[in-house]
Amino acid sequence: MVRSHVLVCGGTGCHSSGSDKLFDRFEAELASAGLSEEVKVIQTGCFGLCALGPVVVVYPEGAFYSQVKLEDIKEIVEEHLLKGRLVKRLLYSETVAEDTILSLDKTDFYRKQKRVALRNCGIIDPENIKEYIAYDGYMALAKALTEMKPEDVIKTITDSGLRGRGGGGFPTGKKWSFAAAQSGDEKYVCCNADEGDPGAFMDRSVLEGDPHSVLEAMAIAGYAIGASYGYVYVRAEYPIAVKRLKIAIEQAREAGLLGKNILGTDFSFDVDIRLGAGAFVCGEETALLNSIEGKRGDPRPRPPFPAVKGLFGKPTIINNVETYANIPCIILNGADWFASMGTEKSKGTKVFALGGKINHTGLVEVPMGTTLREIVEEIGGGIPNGKKFKAVQTGGPSGGCIPAAHMDVPVDYDNLIAIGSIMGSGGMIVMDEDNCMVDIAKFFLEFTVDESCGKCTPCRIGIRRMLEMLDNIISGQAELEDLDRLESLCYYIKENALCGLGQTAPNPVLSTLRFFRDEYEAHVVDKRCPAGVCKKLLSFYIDPDKCKGCTLCARNCPTSAITGEVKKAHVIDTEKCIKCGACIDSCKFAAVSKR
Repeated sequence: MVRSHVLVCGGTGCHSSGSDKLFDRFEAELASAGLSEEVKVIQTGCFGLCALGPVVVVYPEGAFYSQVKLEDIKEIVEEHLLKGRLVKRLLYSETVAEDTILSLDKTDFYRKQKRVALRNCGIIDPENIKEYIAYDGYMALAKALTEMKPEDVIKTITDSGLRGRGGGGFPTGKKWSFAAAQSGDEKYVCCNADEGDPGAFMDRSVLEGDPHSVLEAMAIAGYAIGASYGYVYVRAEYPIAVKRLKIAIEQAREAGLLGKNILGTDFSFDVDIRLGAGAFVCGEETALLNSIEGKRGDPRPRPPFPAVKGLFGKPTIINNVETYANIPCIILNGADWFASMGTEKSKGTKVFALGGKINHTGLVEVPMGTTLREIVEEIGGGIPNGKKFKAVQTGGPSGGCIPAAHMDVPVDYDNLIAIGSIMGSGGMIVMDEDNCMVDIAKFFLEFTVDESCGKCTPCRIGIRRMLEMLDNIISGQAELEDLDRLESLCYYIKENALCGLGQTAPNPVLSTLRFFRDEYEAHVVDKRCPAGVCKKLLSFYIDPDKCKGCTLCARNCPTSAITGEVKKAHVIDTEKCIKCGACIDSCKFAAVSKR
């Protein structure tokens, strides 16, 4: 029996900051202090507050230490764990009130969150099935197998209102019912963990922090539709998630929770892993199926839909990681419990990866219907450096940019579609006044061009033509009529592309044209980038009244474009200037500006 638990975040974000070394150092320092038998160190999944990583939490006090370094470990062990004195300089400020440690759910970041899919992340050791079981793990599977018929399971999921958390939000119960209605002895359950959106890391974090929740849900889905085998299609770029998923599968098999005659019933179900090679298009369900089969990851025409003819030509259901993570809670707590959260048409909670120009980057899970303002300003802590909020991108390359005028829109499937974006998997990238929205649209379109499989002409050729138009706009070579041509091409591609990648690729362009058309017009008419981002429309200028002639700018210019004598105003040769910004960075008198 130990008296203290030290939880070290083992998610990818903290891992990349050296949290694995913290774990080893803790064990070494505890051994040196003679505390190995009294204090247990555990690597968990993501706590959510990625901006504060590496994170260490010590229980029973609940002391939340942030940005912990290797050299801090000895002090934590000697002061906190040996002498019982908190290391105040490392404590997250919002968890401290005088000498009292506040619960994390009292902080601004967590106060409005409701953790369902993330319920165990940052709490349990993801590599220990006993800890998952201690938090009611596999109880939902046991309930489904012993107390419910397959049709009861599907009805519960249907009544809960759970919609797919990976894209368009198709009702999960309806998808399962389609597959269950198909005849045949062989069916499949697939988990889409091919999370390819720039800035999205929700599914990765669930697999890293709570892999058994996904395995349990897949087994429940298999029971509901009559499937005996499942595949998790996960990106090879997620090594920690893959490692912990493999461990979880082996542990579940050893415990009789995967494999033959689960829990002594006549139901058998097993799971295997397939690694994706990083193709964004394989996040589309039919391309994913082709990839699992060993084929090129191209999308298939639909119908037939996978629920009718999917993996190896058999009825198949495909849901993403977050969707599955909700299933055990719904089975245990009931449909009404889940439906009590969220909005009329969007039930439950949603996990978002909050990134970009925001103080508290990380993972958040909020009830559907929470406004963008609450997420950005209250949970996310607002915009750094006193800058103004400009827009938030939801849904990744398939989504749209939402301006400040819609900050009070409740976030759910229908509201986001109404303002030109989508929920997608849950990426949420915040932008401030220094972002150029034309450049942002170009960034996402470049990604989509690179990731197009090339199977259909609207996507293969159309989005490349769109990118060429954007290149002309940001280089000052476009005319106003080109904006109308660009918009028309966007709608053509949406209506004619084969799969979701091509159909949604125009969304970032359409949403920025809709809400930030003045920026497009400034690029076209005034040959000016209002945000000062697009280099071909910029010129750098030295204010002679502010320049002190210190020569720093000239010494740091890589092309010798700046000339002038010591203690006299300098000038920039615009022909030589490559607009790198080194002069602005080096000037101590704010004499250099972009215009």
